[in-house]
Amino acid sequence: MAKESMKAREVKRAKLVAKYAVKRAKLIADGNYEGLQALPKNASPVRLHNRCKITGRPKGYMRQFGISRIQFREMASNGLIPGIKKASW
Repeated sequence: MAKESMKAREVKRAKLVAKYAVKRAKLIADGNYEGLQALPKNASPVRLHNRCKITGRPKGYMRQFGISRIQFREMASNGLIPGIKKASW
């Protein structure tokens, strides 16, 4: 499990990105790069990092499901993900 502070930091960044999204788009359209520099660093969408919705794990993230590979395997084995079953041949 990830530290609660790391999860909270990611949530805070996501809110900041959403807050400044319109302003950022307007500055980019106008070509005002000095104005972009004045925005907070964490307002940049590049600084966001995908995390598992269950554990908060930052690595091995599967975008299609929004969870890490470990949670995916565990849930698939328990039959909690519809349409997914363990391959055997």
